Amino acid sequence: MKYYTIGELCSITKGKTGIMKAIPGSYPLVTTSFERKTSNSYDFDDDAVCIPLVSSTGHGHKSLNYIHYQSGKFALGTILAAIIPKDKSVLLAEYLQRYLYFFKDQLVVPLMRGAANVSLAIRDIAKIKVPVPSIEKQKEYIKLFNKAEIGKIELLYETTNQSTYLSKLRQAILQEAIEAKLTAGWRKEQERNLAKDAETAKISLSELRALREKDPNYNALALLENIQTEKEKLIKEKKIRKAKPLAPIKAEEIPFELPKNWVWTRLGEIADVGTGATPLTTNDAYYKNGGFNWVTSSSTGMPFVENPDKLITNKALAETNCKVYPVHTLIIAMYGQGKTRGQISELLIPAATNQAVAAIQLCNKNDNHRRFIKIFFQNHYHEIRKLASGGAQPNLNLQKIITTKIPLPPLAEQQAIVSRVEKLLAMVYELEQQVTARKDQSEQLMQSVLKEAFSGGN
Repeated sequence: MKYYTIGELCSITKGKTGIMKAIPGSYPLVTTSFERKTSNSYDFDDDAVCIPLVSSTGHGHKSLNYIHYQSGKFALGTILAAIIPKDKSVLLAEYLQRYLYFFKDQLVVPLMRGAANVSLAIRDIAKIKVPVPSIEKQKEYIKLFNKAEIGKIELLYETTNQSTYLSKLRQAILQEAIEAKLTAGWRKEQERNLAKDAETAKISLSELRALREKDPNYNALALLENIQTEKEKLIKEKKIRKAKPLAPIKAEEIPFELPKNWVWTRLGEIADVGTGATPLTTNDAYYKNGGFNWVTSSSTGMPFVENPDKLITNKALAETNCKVYPVHTLIIAMYGQGKTRGQISELLIPAATNQAVAAIQLCNKNDNHRRFIKIFFQNHYHEIRKLASGGAQPNLNLQKIITTKIPLPPLAEQQAIVSRVEKLLAMVYELEQQVTARKDQSEQLMQSVLKEAFSGGN
């Protein structure tokens, strides 16, 4: 198979349409993105390979996300070039596009130049060598690719639907847990076993009911009272500060009805909620040879925090609002980029935080209690994001976290909820892994087809 440079077989012309100034119309406008825009005028009327002349990511990084094939009348952005074969009996534009796209990271991206504004020169495109088989062979490769692409699209469509379903299923599990629906059967079973439990304890049924009314394991009001007692003790010991009383929850604030042994409360009633600070980054004394973990809102992207973002010094702790929170403190991002705001994680290391994080130390140290509260905030993610205010990057504030309404079950039911949720979410995770594997398989299918097609060419 003979090789030719692109310049030998094609004309290379820069686009003429300003993408931002283009007037929408009936002609496709090819840009650097995947989707086409439209224009009321056209620059070319031919089969062409459309290649961006600038990096897809910019900022000194060489990359190309797309190389397009376009036929007929079309407009082309000024930051792209049209590669048009001079003789269609020798080279097909669609074949050339498939080849360049498949080998873009080996053939095209290395030719990009520039420190800040990375670009691709037309003269360098002209020097790229490509294998040119017979027209019949080129057509065979195109058919093979299109067939594989259809299979890939169908598989991706199927896996995307599955991913959407699993995402909804995950949310439904969390929602039903928080609304007491997931353990409705568990509560009925507990009621059925009440007489048997009374017999085992050698007391009457009414005596057992009276005992359980005062037991935090069976009555959330008793749990709340125990938490309040523990909180007052921590205040007296000066381990936490006394906070302002929180407004009672009004009837019109309650979003759904709870079982009789659950109770509505606010986070600030059951936890001490604090935040942190960012020690001045230009002060080496705050960071050099630091021995204390420090995390930011970016750490909330994973269920657990096992590594710090930075280490800070004792001087930083003494001179800023930073405080080291213990292991198992729950942290919520109050602001941050993209999906960060509202995310919850759990410290597995003692760590201070920056001011973008709300640190939740629950007064009751029961493991299932902590895991239940974490499940609540995982379910509450979208609702808590709506509470944010501000402009381009809306923020939550500490008070909005503190006043969050929480449906609190008794400890025994918290344990049942945690057990069911973790078991169900483990099953969902396994299914999600299978879907991800199928997506990877679809990409591998496409890659193998192209390798087969171009195996003699590069």
